Amino acid sequence: MLRNSYNRFFPVPDFLVPSSFGLDVSDESIKFARIVGAKNGIKIGQYGERKIPAGVIESGKIKDQKQLEQILLSLKKEEGIKSVRVSLPEEQVYLFRLLLGKAGLQNVREGIELALEEHVPISAPDAIFDYELLSETEENLELQIAAIPKSVIESYLSVFKNSMIQVQSCELEAQATSRAVVKRGDMETYMIVDFGQTRTGIFIISRGVAVFTSTLDDVGGVMLMKVIQKSFNISYEEAEKMKKDYGLERNGPNKEIFSVLLNIVSILRDEMVKHFIYWHTHKDEEGKDRPPIKKVILCGGESNLKGLAEYFSVSMKIPVELANVWTNINDTAKDIPEIGFTKSLTFATTFGLALGDFDYD
Repeated sequence: MLRNSYNRFFPVPDFLVPSSFGLDVSDESIKFARIVGAKNGIKIGQYGERKIPAGVIESGKIKDQKQLEQILLSLKKEEGIKSVRVSLPEEQVYLFRLLLGKAGLQNVREGIELALEEHVPISAPDAIFDYELLSETEENLELQIAAIPKSVIESYLSVFKNSMIQVQSCELEAQATSRAVVKRGDMETYMIVDFGQTRTGIFIISRGVAVFTSTLDDVGGVMLMKVIQKSFNISYEEAEKMKKDYGLERNGPNKEIFSVLLNIVSILRDEMVKHFIYWHTHKDEEGKDRPPIKKVILCGGESNLKGLAEYFSVSMKIPVELANVWTNINDTAKDIPEIGFTKSLTFATTFGLALGDFDYD
């Protein structure tokens, strides 16, 4: 039987799922959130963040297992975490589409294994993969494949096992993020840009599935702060205030900072444009035109930089908007969230993970 579940490498039967807890693990921090039932549907229960010391996780690979286990044990004790949906490090995941012929096909997974090494730089025995059925004809299956080195996922599962936290699922960051910021049932195509502190993720979501991911290391808030500090010879605190007050406003009161920030932001813009153009100028695996990207959705802690959405929109000639991470959680007109809008942008992936228990798989 074909399964629409590539965002669940290790699924657990529904009757064993005790809670809806999302845990977004990155090189710098662990963000967590629990979604609970409410009078008007569902809402965020507890949420928060724990910093991870430098060197514990690097580019998504666990380097200090014992220290990460101590952080998780502390989090388990303080927040009462028993089971979680965990994000997979985007840098370590390979995504590709595969057109698999039905002729002579006995087993879909075996068919994928035979084609795996043509698409990813890891051998089938050393990879863990899952797939999503995108479409089917009499002759072919169109599949979206996600593959990750077995050693990476086993290291994460080992850490959680030693921390006595049950892993309900391991999911792509892009898939979890889209679950939070794209309205359930929306089959349009979007580019999602997660502009964070130390890196930026660029995802393309089409028909509810993450079909492309890219990570820009070192392009994020930290780089912006360093450039401001160096350019104006000021302290970190002063640079932070300047970034917040002026941002990327072309006609703002401080035109010099616009030029300074533009040097960094234009790197991200150029990368977005590159993927945008490629998407629209290359056919899919069946030789058909790809559906057009309808808009760009910004999330992540640095996405609320003043003037950022407007700059991208004007330069790319496409609608660009800040994400609404509550779109599938609650009606903000009736129930005002405890988390402010700016802060909520940093929890898009975490909320998306937690939403996984609410019939999204």
